[in-house]
Amino acid sequence: MARIIDGNQNNITGERIKEARLKAGLSQKELSAKLETEAVYVCRGSISRIEKGERTVTDIEISAISNVLNVSLDFLFGR
Repeated sequence: MARIIDGNQNNITGERIKEARLKAGLSQKELSAKLETEAVYVCRGSISRIEKGERTVTDIEISAISNVLNVSLDFLFGR
């Protein structure tokens, strides 16, 4: 099966995650800590790679990120 995503980008949500994180006034480390309260373990380095589009995001991770940042999944997916 062919990949839909172009080039080196591994996710379509990274830029929106960064936008929402900054709007919430959180550092990447703080977002990582808040995700741990949802039993989702994503280190600061992984958050950086997600935001740059260098790392894929699982459905569980994107759901927790949406909850922690108080934004809709539609927002994160750019809909």
